[in-house]
Amino acid sequence: MQARVLLVSSEAVPLVKTGGLADVITALAVSLRKCNIDASILMPGYAAAIAGAEAHAAQSGQPLTSVALPRPLPGGPGRLLQGVMPGTDVPVLLLDTERFSQRRANPYIDQSGQEFCDNAICFSDLAHAAVAICTGETSLPAPHVVHANDWHAGLIPFLLKTAGLHHIGSMLTIHNLAFQGNYHFDLAAQLGLAQMPSDSIASLEYWGKISYLKAGIQHADCVTTVSKTYAAEILTPRFGYGMEGVLNARRHVLRAIPNGIDSDVWDPQNDPLSRAPFSIDRMRGKVICKSDLQAMFGLLPVDPFAPILGIGSRMSHQKMADVALQALPAILDRHERMQLVVLGCGERSYEEGFADLAQRYPGRVGVHIGYDERRAHALHAGSDMLLHASRFEPFGLTPLYSMRYGTIPIASRVGGLTDTIADAGMQGAATPGASGVLFDGEAAQDMEAAVQRAFDLYGSRSEWQAMQRNAMQTDFDWQTSAAAYIDAYKEIAAGEAKTAFRTALQPKTAGNVAAVAIQAA
Repeated sequence: MQARVLLVSSEAVPLVKTGGLADVITALAVSLRKCNIDASILMPGYAAAIAGAEAHAAQSGQPLTSVALPRPLPGGPGRLLQGVMPGTDVPVLLLDTERFSQRRANPYIDQSGQEFCDNAICFSDLAHAAVAICTGETSLPAPHVVHANDWHAGLIPFLLKTAGLHHIGSMLTIHNLAFQGNYHFDLAAQLGLAQMPSDSIASLEYWGKISYLKAGIQHADCVTTVSKTYAAEILTPRFGYGMEGVLNARRHVLRAIPNGIDSDVWDPQNDPLSRAPFSIDRMRGKVICKSDLQAMFGLLPVDPFAPILGIGSRMSHQKMADVALQALPAILDRHERMQLVVLGCGERSYEEGFADLAQRYPGRVGVHIGYDERRAHALHAGSDMLLHASRFEPFGLTPLYSMRYGTIPIASRVGGLTDTIADAGMQGAATPGASGVLFDGEAAQDMEAAVQRAFDLYGSRSEWQAMQRNAMQTDFDWQTSAAAYIDAYKEIAAGEAKTAFRTALQPKTAGNVAAVAIQAA
């Protein structure tokens, strides 16, 4: 028997991406399938997702198939569209509803930056659709484990338990604890929760609201997060965002499983999206990529010796966009030859702030509001440094991409960043094995000092090249992380599925599991 896992997420590349979650979901599914796990993805059928899946289906000659749902969802009628995730062999199920199909540029917020008023209903629909698959009410085989990701899928473990589906294991992965999906109890009937026992509904209560994330934390058989440091941080008031009590109560089921990256996608030697190949021993191609980046973002002069600082991030308070906008003018004035590239989107005020910065420093600052893979690869391949500040960071994929390309990260000393970036220190010679610069604090002067430290190291050719070699040799492949997930699935699976997961681990990955259990004190 082949073990089946249903990954449920609000986004996945290449169909829809707003952040690192999308990268993680598809890369994990691909890695699980390489380990002989029948992994598939269930995600919303946003207009862009359906269009992308249809285009791939037309190109491959394998049309999407429609899978009927047995009854209307809380938000109304819906269906599942079954296809294959473009560029992979991963089956994908798109929940096609009228509400999801109306989501355009951003799947969570409207053009004014406000959360869509029907998010609660939309993601309740996603959870109920997942449970319909698990109950055998569709033509699809029921999974042995449902792997819910973030609050968008948080209702699933709760619904599985209340439906009596104890033979199906449930996992909740917290990618970002700050986003919780908290909604008024008045919506219970609209969310398909009105008939639930009162004690069950009470388990979802969070400060007088229904919390999708708490639902997952309370009822999942296993709760994971994506770095060892973040797993410890979220048990504290500073990083727990009000959930630290619930998490501490369930710490016996909490695991830390670090993310990985797709080293085939982010490979400077074989990257179709960057201008020229290069490697740790042959770096000339990076000079060509730098010129390409300068031309792409309108930077002048196109100078191979001008240091380029890149920012590729959501423009949000979490990512310290406010601090960056305070610090960058002083940094630009201090380093007159420096150029800045910014790629991302987010809160309107921050987008406008970066656009204004480009107007203040024409030819030296290039800004693209939005996201596309070509620019992202160009940024990592062509920049010298990556500024990745964050007030909290569950993992931090972007610095890992940059390190693969010899672009040195300047990052906050929080969460997963402390686990993956070897700090050069803030003064003197770089620490042996250093691959980046970490800094403490959330003030503009803290950021300025860290960037200055990086520029000082950049001025020493031998130290900088040593850091680049260290960064490019760091291994963040998904194989170890996938093995850790399989080990966790094995623990929560029932019956023969437990053996199937164990068998999947044995040939290649047994003894190479990176999960870190967070045991009760």
